[in-house]
Amino acid sequence: MNASSTDVLARLSATIAARKEGDPNSSYTAKLFAKGEDAALKKVGEEAAEFIMAAKDAGHGGDVDKLVGEAADVWFHMLVALARHNVGAVEVAAELARREGLSGLEEKAARP
Repeated sequence: MNASSTDVLARLSATIAARKEGDPNSSYTAKLFAKGEDAALKKVGEEAAEFIMAAKDAGHGGDVDKLVGEAADVWFHMLVALARHNVGAVEVAAELARREGLSGLEEKAARP
């Protein structure tokens, strides 16, 4: 992920945070916040399932653009769920940066 990709996610996180108290009648994001935490979490699950199906399809000659779109949907809804806890893309990117270069097995073993 290059700096401009990280910037896009940071800007999106800021937009999502700004819509926390927005009008649910004029903003999908505000509507998710107004419905409570379960609404965003449910959407993460739904979008993750759609991503899995798109990934399986793409692996068999399916539409890679659909896979990318579903990944974007998962990321968006995860950012909404994170924003309920005042966490954004910057914190997630920092954690990924911390893990960069570590063996996945070693990193997992070091977790409490």
